[in-house]
Amino acid sequence: MNGTDAGVMRLELTDMLRLPDPAMAAGGAGLQLAVPERFNFARDVIDARSGPALLHVPAFGPPRPVSHGELSERSSRLANALLDLGLRPGAHVLVMMGREPDWFVVMLACMKAGLVAMPGTKLLTAEDVAYRINAAGAEAAIVDHRHCGKIEAITDEIPGLAYRIVTGEPVPGWIGLNRLCSHERSTPPAVETRADDTMMVYFTSGTTSRPKMVPRSHGYALAHLITAQYWMGLEAGDLHWTLTDTGWAKAAWGMLFGPLLTGAQVVVHEPTGRFDAARHLQMLQDLGVTSFCAPPTVYRLFAQEDLAAYDLSRVRRALGSGEPLNPEAMRVWREATGIEIADGYGQTESICLIGNVKGMPIRPGSMGRPMPGLDVDVIDEQGNRLAPDTPGHIAVRLTDPWPPGLFTGYLTPDGPDRRAFRNGWYYTGDTARRDADGYFWFQGRSDDLILSAGYRISPFEVESTLLEHPAVAESAVVGVRDATRGQIVRAYVVPAAGHRPDDTLAEALRIFCKARTAPYLSPREIVFVEALPKTVSGKIRRVELRGG
Repeated sequence: MNGTDAGVMRLELTDMLRLPDPAMAAGGAGLQLAVPERFNFARDVIDARSGPALLHVPAFGPPRPVSHGELSERSSRLANALLDLGLRPGAHVLVMMGREPDWFVVMLACMKAGLVAMPGTKLLTAEDVAYRINAAGAEAAIVDHRHCGKIEAITDEIPGLAYRIVTGEPVPGWIGLNRLCSHERSTPPAVETRADDTMMVYFTSGTTSRPKMVPRSHGYALAHLITAQYWMGLEAGDLHWTLTDTGWAKAAWGMLFGPLLTGAQVVVHEPTGRFDAARHLQMLQDLGVTSFCAPPTVYRLFAQEDLAAYDLSRVRRALGSGEPLNPEAMRVWREATGIEIADGYGQTESICLIGNVKGMPIRPGSMGRPMPGLDVDVIDEQGNRLAPDTPGHIAVRLTDPWPPGLFTGYLTPDGPDRRAFRNGWYYTGDTARRDADGYFWFQGRSDDLILSAGYRISPFEVESTLLEHPAVAESAVVGVRDATRGQIVRAYVVPAAGHRPDDTLAEALRIFCKARTAPYLSPREIVFVEALPKTVSGKIRRVELRGG
């Protein structure tokens, strides 16, 4: 670890296994991650390690540890096989697989071969798949047998897709992954990757338009040290479990890069059927999980179980992500287990930007503070930092060197789209307020804020209040036009089981909100619905509700 005359701690690759204590590397310019010119996570980290990497928990049968050595050899054989097929470094590969060890093998093989993996969620439709393949010019697809039909249905629309590879059950006309993984060469191919070469491409959710392509470099993988050690609090020997689809960027955070950089072992479990809260609690107990990450919805479902029936004493770190963490979700979990949930905030375009660092006092409802090495603040349209408790844009200051893990622009046929970069900042598209102690409080997407009679209203604040009522399973709040106030607050509510969606309940919810928040935050209109419109990543499509 080297110091600089500016008082900044700079980390070299040899220091990567242990970042400085958060108190020594406060947010802003307190830390610089020195990413080497050439870096490849698969070769430089996985191939260099020994011991268990994964704990595979199949739907049926006992758990099985998977070693770094197994991942290393199998991914090297696959990398050589993919190149022998005719793919060349820089070619794009669609990957649609479940939570299984071979997903890791495929991702690592693409890195070793210099291929650009495009993870996709299992929720994608055939139309979604066609758009992604054509937008990126993908030459190969590696999918499990459940998704072959989606690609076969769009054959005429994807003429550039030359190679179709299937995992699991054999499918006529497809190349079997196991055959490729038995390639004769078990050493990595002679492919060099620069840290700034594109390693992966994610597609954003597309709440208002077609999904955008987000390129992620090889250096992005190393930047997740900040995510893993500061927000997640992971250490060698931990057993970590993140609940996420492999097609979402959260899998890069909590399944692939974060835990494996720190030497933690990753739980890999593909559930069958609908989410079973009791089954997951039993697994937390029986496996001895020490670190767990899930969206707030999961914690709310857990709270409906008899938590006293499970021994969760091994869980020392509980993390919330994927959607804003409501204070109510934190309260019920803490009262049942004594464990605080540490919220974390980031995007597909970044690593963890804001979070509750291990050992930091948690303020329920707050996102936490900026991560070391990143200058994150609340700013106005002109790029000015705003005073405490003033709502504004969450933004990352652009520095030299570039902020660790931050993308450089969306990919388009006409070149990088950098409209989110202006005034020396990257505008995340989300809004928040920052209190006098530096804690951030989420407000909503920039275009979701409601302006009513001079008040700036956060939909999230109203939704959090509604979720405290036992009759509310889910809620989404939007602003609708009003001749007098400009906008009024309309709440869409999914009633909890056993509650009748009628005028009596609507009035009870209004009274409930008025008793707990400022009067202007109480919804003037309440619409009961069976379900809320969401993107494939589970985010509420408020733009669709505003048009209703």
